Amino acid sequence: MRTNDEAARVVGIVSQALELAGQTLVVIGGSSGIGFETARRAREEGANLIVTARDADRVHRAGLELGASIAAFDASDFDRLERFFDELPAPVDHVLVSGPGPRYAPHRDFDVGAARRTVETQLLLPLEVARNAWSKIRPGGTLLFTGCADDHRPAAGLSLVSGLNAALPALTKTLAREIAPVRVNLIVPGFVDTPLSAAILDDRLNGRREQLRTMLPIRRVVGAADVAALAVHLMTNTAVTGATFEIDGGQQLVRA
Repeated sequence: MRTNDEAARVVGIVSQALELAGQTLVVIGGSSGIGFETARRAREEGANLIVTARDADRVHRAGLELGASIAAFDASDFDRLERFFDELPAPVDHVLVSGPGPRYAPHRDFDVGAARRTVETQLLLPLEVARNAWSKIRPGGTLLFTGCADDHRPAAGLSLVSGLNAALPALTKTLAREIAPVRVNLIVPGFVDTPLSAAILDDRLNGRREQLRTMLPIRRVVGAADVAALAVHLMTNTAVTGATFEIDGGQQLVRA
């Protein structure tokens, strides 16, 4: 049998192996998809979790599965978002904003009201999270945003998406200077096989998967776990800030 000292050394070795042991991650939009998988990966690395989402039932299920504290509210309600950060009981180490997917619309179908809501969730939400979270994040901690990749070629329906895609990296760089030593980074996925993708594509999902398996240099579809692995790396690599990371399986290298 191990002595108490030997047992303590074993516990210490295990703790050292967990990259986020004793740290706290807040996930805004963590009941499914990339947010949920990042929370799961961080939990496996020893993190304590606080997960929020709009749907009370879904975030409740996520909290039970992940062993996380939860809060159910719409993050685009900026007054409620501010109260959430004001009410955090202690400083946190990392905040991930996992926003909704892009909205594509040809110019002829452009809806100003819908566009304003997209700007709120894709651009103003990151700004509001930064404004409310920076004083709650420990020095050297991380604020992580997610965006959406395009292939940098003009196409019908991409006017709003392209504008926001150009804005987010600039916002990330500026915030990285402004709220340092909190580190700010942006993850820009291409197609990711998530429930949101399934809802958008519906009966076209399997065809899209097969197309990507054939076309992408990695010969497989990018999953939420791939993005989660990158997110956790950015939490633990304290030399990275102000950067944008595209994770698309090489989609931009080929026509898709």
